[in-house]
Amino acid sequence: MAIENTEKPSKWAYVTFLAGNGDYVKGVVGLAKGLRKVNSDYPLVAAVLNDVPEEHRRILRSQGCIVREIDPILPPDNPIQYAVPYFWINYSKLRIWNFVEYSKMIYLDADIQVYDNIDHLFNTPKGYIYAAMDCFCDKTWSHTPQYNVGYCQQCPEKAMWPTEMGSPPPLHFNAGMFVFEPCHTTYTSLLETLRVTPPTSFAEQDFLNMFFKNKYKPIQQIYNLVLCLLWYHPEKVELEEVKVVHYCAAGSKPWSYTGLEANMDRKDVKMLVEKWWDVFNNETLDFKAEDSVPLATQWLMPSVQEHEKLNFRTEDSATRVFSMPSSVVSLVSEHAITEAQLLRERKRVEIDTTPD
Repeated sequence: MAIENTEKPSKWAYVTFLAGNGDYVKGVVGLAKGLRKVNSDYPLVAAVLNDVPEEHRRILRSQGCIVREIDPILPPDNPIQYAVPYFWINYSKLRIWNFVEYSKMIYLDADIQVYDNIDHLFNTPKGYIYAAMDCFCDKTWSHTPQYNVGYCQQCPEKAMWPTEMGSPPPLHFNAGMFVFEPCHTTYTSLLETLRVTPPTSFAEQDFLNMFFKNKYKPIQQIYNLVLCLLWYHPEKVELEEVKVVHYCAAGSKPWSYTGLEANMDRKDVKMLVEKWWDVFNNETLDFKAEDSVPLATQWLMPSVQEHEKLNFRTEDSATRVFSMPSSVVSLVSEHAITEAQLLRERKRVEIDTTPD
C-alpha cells in the first residue's frame, strides 16, 4: 500500500510523555537530539504532568521541545497487578488525542531513540492507528494465555495456537510508538470508554488495543524494535535496517544501564546503549537559537522527504482484554509519585470529557 500525502505538513508533530522528577527527562532530551540528528522536519511536543519540575521543563524547552502540561488520568478503582508497577500513570497518555491543533502525530515513549528519519510515516492513510506488533515471549506476559502456551504473534508458526482454545489472539501492538490523528470526538470517546473499562495488566496499551481493534494497521518492526526481539526472535532483526529502538527491556534504560540484568551483557545491547549515549552526549545536536522550531502558532515547515512504502498486514486486528489477578498497585520512585499523592490526585481529578 503506497503512502498518501493528504495533510498539511505544518500540522504534524512528534509527541512524547513525561511524569515525575526522575531520569526519564534524559530520555526526552535524547529523543529531541535524535530527531535533530536524523533531520526531522517536525517538532517534538512533550506532554508533561504537573509533577514535572520547572527545571526539567526548562531543560526540555532549551532542547527545542514544545512543553504542554496535561492533567493526569487515573484508571477506575479496581486494584490489579500491572506488568510493571508504574504502568498506571500511562493512562494519562490519552490526553494527546486532544492535541487537535495537530492533524497527525507520531507518539514516541521517552525510552525510545530514533536512528533514521521516519517523517514519511506522517503520510500514512487517514483513519487508522499505525504501530508495530509486540512480542509475547517476555515474562511480563506470563499472565496471558499466549505466554502460557508459548505462542507469539512474531512467529506464530513456531508454536501453533491450540485449536481447543478457539481462534488465535488478534494482533496486539506495542504502544511505545504509534501514528495517530488527534480528534475531539475520539478523545471524548476514549475517556468515556475508559470510565467503564476495568484496568488490565498492560494499562493503556491493552486499552488502546481494545479501543482501536478495528482501526489498527501493523507496520514493520524497524519502526519500534523492542529489545527482547534480539534474543527471542533474532531472525526477525536486521539491526542495520532498524530506524527506531525501544529501550523497554528490564535494565536497558541507557541512563541507568549497569549491564547486570538478564540479557544486558549482550554485545548488541551494549552497542545500542552506547549508540544512545553517542547521541545524548553530542553537543552539536543541542538546540540552537537559530534553529527553526515550529510552535503551535507558527506553521512554517519544510516539505517532507520522498515517500516510502510500508508493508501493511491485513490480518483481523481485533484484540482482547485479559483478566488479571487482584493486587494492590505498587508505585515506584522512578516517577516520584507516592501513594499519598495518588490518593490526593484521585480526589482532585476525575476522568472527564471536557477539553483540556
